[in-house]
Amino acid sequence: MKFVSWNVNGIRACSGKGFMDFFNESDADIFCIQESKMQEGQLKLDTPNHLQYWYSADKKGYSGTAVFTKKEPVSVEKGMGIDIHDHEGRLIKLDMGTYYFITVYVPNSQTELKRLSYRMQWEDDFRKFVGELKKEKPVIICGDMNVAHQEIDIKNPDTNHKNPGFSDEERQKMTELLDSGFIDSFRYKYPDAKDEYSWWSYRMKARERNVGWRIDYFLVSSDVKDKIVDSKILQNVYGSDHCPVELNIEL
Repeated sequence: MKFVSWNVNGIRACSGKGFMDFFNESDADIFCIQESKMQEGQLKLDTPNHLQYWYSADKKGYSGTAVFTKKEPVSVEKGMGIDIHDHEGRLIKLDMGTYYFITVYVPNSQTELKRLSYRMQWEDDFRKFVGELKKEKPVIICGDMNVAHQEIDIKNPDTNHKNPGFSDEERQKMTELLDSGFIDSFRYKYPDAKDEYSWWSYRMKARERNVGWRIDYFLVSSDVKDKIVDSKILQNVYGSDHCPVELNIEL
């Protein structure tokens, strides 16, 4: 099976930069986006081979996720069922019968880590949420996790330890999530791969120079790690400040 995830940084803008060309070319079984930045119905995408599920933030032009799937899910749930977290369109869960599939856009801790305390609460609640699901059947998680987990996942680790996305606190929460029974599929396949990033600042020609961060992931529950065929970062796909990531797995 082929899964693709992409933070599009505004689907309306990305749709004018070749989004549908890539969507059709990828022909994924499940294709997810984060940071749609739109309310449902503001943009019509023609996906005759995929069902669409959108989850928008209450705040217009902010956050938001969507899932496009060839196979109809047993059920679809939006949010974690925790009110403090469920107003920003950040999580969609699909019950695919033999496994759960989740796309997520983890909250940014913001400049000077102003939202770090909320981010820590989100992390704990999310880890508990997926942990309960994992007791039932395998779980696939994809999306913008807003953290570069290890120093190898960021171009300039030394100068970023106190910045959002690379703070010690956020990195520790990713460690705790993985230790709870999940596998970072890319690092599982390519433990020593360097200069593999999924996000670049728009400033200072960062993408041209590949001064980036790896903050977009496919995580799988440990019980299906041996079914991972490949995990890719599609750095040659443009249209956003992120590039898509892809998981090939035999489920």
